Amino acid sequence: MQTQLALFSSDVKLVNDTLGFRDVDGFRYYLHNGSPIACHRLEDRNSYRFTIGSLLFNGLCTRVELTKALGEHAKNIERYEKTYREKGAAWFFRRKETRGQCYKVTDTMLTEIQRRLDAGESKYRIARDLGISEGSVSYHLKHGKLKKKR
Repeated sequence: MQTQLALFSSDVKLVNDTLGFRDVDGFRYYLHNGSPIACHRLEDRNSYRFTIGSLLFNGLCTRVELTKALGEHAKNIERYEKTYREKGAAWFFRRKETRGQCYKVTDTMLTEIQRRLDAGESKYRIARDLGISEGSVSYHLKHGKLKKKR
């Protein structure tokens, strides 16, 4: 096997002696020994997480090297690798984005809460009976998804 001399242009930020990346026209290109091995849009977080997980899984760099080069928190880097290892590559692209969404208060629960509010029950009692926080009921009242009986 012939060893390769890693040649990188001056605009490449090095992760280690053989791996680097550069940003061009809204894309991030990952280079191994000067040859491109991965690419994703800068705003595409799922592709970014997938790429980081695969770099670590394939042993092209260490967590510490990526943390220093990318400025990403070490726990996030570790999470991307673990997810890649345990759930596979496809998980990054088929997962459902749930951040910022209420997972306990469903549409059917909102209907039930509204029915009970119309009957004159208190937010505290409704929340306790349905196993949610009183703050959840208040949140939906504040944002107009529920109306309080007058």
